[in-house]
Amino acid sequence: MVENAAVHMWAMRVIYVTLVFLLIFFHLLPLQTLPLGWAGPDILLALTIAWVLRRPEFVPPVLIALVFLLCDLMFHRPPGLWAALVLIGCETLRARHIDLRDLTFAMEWASVTTTLVTITLVYRAILAVLVVDQAPLGLSLMQLVATLIAYPLVVVVSQSVFGVRKLAPGDIDALGGRT
Repeated sequence: MVENAAVHMWAMRVIYVTLVFLLIFFHLLPLQTLPLGWAGPDILLALTIAWVLRRPEFVPPVLIALVFLLCDLMFHRPPGLWAALVLIGCETLRARHIDLRDLTFAMEWASVTTTLVTITLVYRAILAVLVVDQAPLGLSLMQLVATLIAYPLVVVVSQSVFGVRKLAPGDIDALGGRT
């Protein structure tokens, strides 16, 4: 039974990494030659947070750090800054995932909202202090709002397609322990 749980955990980690590479690939595709006037959601961030709150063993901190460091390098952001902030935000949510498990989705969404707003504001503040060029505030806020709107859809897809659900009290997690 434990072997099956370990295999399932590693299979879900491989699925997560595969989704990450697909999202990066589609983000880098040159589908539009002119710059857009709007910013879409950060699906990768929403996916990571949804999986951290539902099954934290599927996305360990090292994997989150490596994935977002790769994204920093691929998307030409300051290397490590966004990755570190996302890791801190995800670990904050991971520490509260048991408390959030028993609450409604609206409370979870509110917690995710405060975390994403904090991450975005700290990121922009650090870039401003270091006098680094950054996107206009309107685009950053647009992406933040779009990510928050897309979060419920990402949760539904994660649950229905990939089976990433919150564990009920007493369930056995992927590591073989009771929750």
